[in-house]
Amino acid sequence: MSNSNFNNSNPFISDSLIDQTLDQSINDKMTINGAISKTFILFGILLVAALFSYLVPNNIFLFTGLIGGLVTVIVARFKPQWANWLAPTYAFLEGLFVGTISFIYASQFHGIVFQAVTLTLAVLFFMLMAYKYQWIKVTEKLRSMIVASTAAIATFYIISIIANYGFGFQMPMIHSNGWLGIGFSLFVVGLASMNLLLDFDNFEKGEQYGAPKYAEWLFGMSIMVTLVWLYIEILRLLSKLSSRD
Repeated sequence: MSNSNFNNSNPFISDSLIDQTLDQSINDKMTINGAISKTFILFGILLVAALFSYLVPNNIFLFTGLIGGLVTVIVARFKPQWANWLAPTYAFLEGLFVGTISFIYASQFHGIVFQAVTLTLAVLFFMLMAYKYQWIKVTEKLRSMIVASTAAIATFYIISIIANYGFGFQMPMIHSNGWLGIGFSLFVVGLASMNLLLDFDNFEKGEQYGAPKYAEWLFGMSIMVTLVWLYIEILRLLSKLSSRD
């Protein structure tokens, strides 16, 4: 088995994880059921933290969750063996961020949070069915396309943040409620949805290639990253549509 068999776009799949995956002496290995259980635990932590920050909103939660979550993801990339505590930490921090940002949107658009949550769960279910029944097959070509597109969007967002806070310039395509802005948001929502396919594939590949047990937390954390991204993008899309009324 070569490293390429378990290599993909996921930032959590580091060389150290691949090396341990190739180590046949590891006895305690991940399973799909184990990864699913860890994902539900992380989802529960996120929900509790989100509910708290929604009911007691504070900008400190917003920035703590955003920056802390980003730092946690970076650490997990280089220290995947710490995932058993990094993943719950990430879920809690992102819960603070999600709850606060949800409150901000809810104060401007009535019912938008319920709509965003419902749509996020609907997309999750649909993409799970699409992966399970192979309506969409995760080929190397598709994987490469998703990777490249995600990297391009991430770069675009970074540039827009620098332009906004460094030079006071906002890229209209991101924030505009015109058809161009709505089209951009639809594209990003679609891209985030496609990333779920890679997350599902990680579960299957992790068990197939004998990833270490901590990968259950790692891949659970990975799908949480995608779901948070998807939820935020759906919120942004709905807000653009609502502001056109």
